[in-house]
Amino acid sequence: MDFSQGKNVNETIWTVTFYLTLFLCVFLHELGHALAAKKYHINTKDITILPIGGLARLERIPEIPRQELWVAVAGPLVNVAIAAILYLPVVLGLSDSQEYSIVSVTRDNFISMVLYANIILVLFNLIPAFPMDGGRILRALLAMKMDRAKATKIAAGIGQVLAVGFVLLGIFNGNFMLTIIGFFIYLGARAESGYTQTSSSLRGYTVKDVLMTDFKVLDKQQPLVNAARLLLDGQTKDFLVIEDGRVAGTLSRSEMIKGLSSRGGHIPVENVMNTEVNFLKADASLESIFPLSQQKDKAFFPVLDENDKLIGVVDSENIIEFIMIREAINKNNAG
Repeated sequence: MDFSQGKNVNETIWTVTFYLTLFLCVFLHELGHALAAKKYHINTKDITILPIGGLARLERIPEIPRQELWVAVAGPLVNVAIAAILYLPVVLGLSDSQEYSIVSVTRDNFISMVLYANIILVLFNLIPAFPMDGGRILRALLAMKMDRAKATKIAAGIGQVLAVGFVLLGIFNGNFMLTIIGFFIYLGARAESGYTQTSSSLRGYTVKDVLMTDFKVLDKQQPLVNAARLLLDGQTKDFLVIEDGRVAGTLSRSEMIKGLSSRGGHIPVENVMNTEVNFLKADASLESIFPLSQQKDKAFFPVLDENDKLIGVVDSENIIEFIMIREAINKNNAG
């Protein structure tokens, strides 16, 4: 019997188990973010586990600094808790803390390896750069003392400097992964800064400022083919669906096309419409609803006045056009 071959198979099994455990730790990290966000009534769309980490897609990022701080720190705290639990058997000598190799995990060093991995996850995520948790923690701390947009600009700037450092270090040392991480951080910091600056430019404006009063409605019992004719007849891509004079849902172009291809044009609109409608008040802050408008599945909103009467609609495209117009006016005034 070839004992060396048996040893190699054993190490392979333990190495695979280690990576599966690592993925579990990353998932628990993202679950920590999701549960903390849930505390502030923010839902999580999904959790994605990637080769270089994980991502919990929240409906929105909390704008209150204290809340953002808690949501951001919740993930690393999960890894701290895991590391603390695993520290005891290492101290008691139940795991070999001297033998460290990510390509050769054994029964003897398995617990130590998972402990070290969680420590690395904590340190890596605390890098003060978007989209790392450390960037959001830094932004939240700065936002406690200054405007959120300014705090984001500072935090993003620090992140971009660190990202350039990672890229250069990766190039000079031939570390391809470090270079990729640097680019990832740089683009994340840039995107976060741009998003926050755009959102803050809407401060002082309300939903009424971007209200569209020219919109199309459909009865929910109408055949889907009728909606298709309206789509071809004009520029409208989203429709309100009415039942007994009230808004029962919305119908987007993509929902219409999907329904036509899978079920045909004879079915009523109600069979394919979106019933999860987000109503907006005309006096609502435009800045506060901007994050919601950027969600592809929630980008069309009926608008009500103070008496809950339907007065128009708003979509994400109109908000972007409003931003472009304001920027052009401000640029002309500055010139």
